[in-house]
Amino acid sequence: MKLRDLLFGCASVLACLSLNVTGAAAADECPRGDLDSRFCDVDGDLIADIPTDSSKWLDPDKLIFAYTPVEDPAVYKEAWSDFTDYLEEKTGKDVVFFPVQSNAAQIEAMRSGRLHISGFNTGSNPSP
Repeated sequence: MKLRDLLFGCASVLACLSLNVTGAAAADECPRGDLDSRFCDVDGDLIADIPTDSSKWLDPDKLIFAYTPVEDPAVYKEAWSDFTDYLEEKTGKDVVFFPVQSNAAQIEAMRSGRLHISGFNTGSNPSP
């Protein structure tokens, strides 16, 4: 099962999570609404479309998961352990919990591709 299928199949659990999909035809002209210029949103669902060129798809050996930063991120490692175990079981990949220290660090890790799956607090999402 592909990670994309797993995550979209678990939409109710993942409603507050973001999946990092990079490489969506930045130079190509496409509808993107309010998304960053690196992404397309052809169907207008406010979620970045996967690249049409499969060579640009990410398939990391290890998945990095984070949740919004708090004073003691180690608490969330345990709280999310059932979820990360489930992802490991369904994807066949190791899932590592990454305890982010700040909203800015979390956003930058996602933007750069060092973070694959993350729960963000709504106040930290950049707006135009």
